[in-house]
Amino acid sequence: MNVLVWISLIVGCAAIAEDLYRRRISNWTSAAAVLGGLLFHIGRDSWKGLATSLLGAATGFGVFLLFYLLQGMGGGDLKLMAGFGSLLGPGLVVHAAFFTAVFGGLMAAAWLTVNWARRTLARSSGSTVARARTIPYAPAIAFGCWLVLLTKS
Repeated sequence: MNVLVWISLIVGCAAIAEDLYRRRISNWTSAAAVLGGLLFHIGRDSWKGLATSLLGAATGFGVFLLFYLLQGMGGGDLKLMAGFGSLLGPGLVVHAAFFTAVFGGLMAAAWLTVNWARRTLARSSGSTVARARTIPYAPAIAFGCWLVLLTKS
């Protein structure tokens, strides 16, 4: 495994842990991804690598900006995708966004099913269950990006 894969694994695992346990992704995690992408691509391709990394970050940010503006995802998710864009570059981050959307849709379907089952069981026992308001999206982002890296290697 090369350095890019290791950085992606570490950042992805940190983002998943933060999103599942704290329900937010820290700026440090996204910044680590951007910095890792910048250092990797500059080290490999100098000025062209810098452009690749910055354009990838802008593409990753831009791909999910509309969903953020429509309040369909949080700012941490948006910044995390920019970080992965810095790592993957503009071409691969578009593919990663597609796989992220697929994983996100599967997660949403599972989330809805589990919540429906919990509410149904609670109603039958006479208790109430608080409805979850958001779905942690970092796992979908990380899995989508990892899948692209896996197929690229």
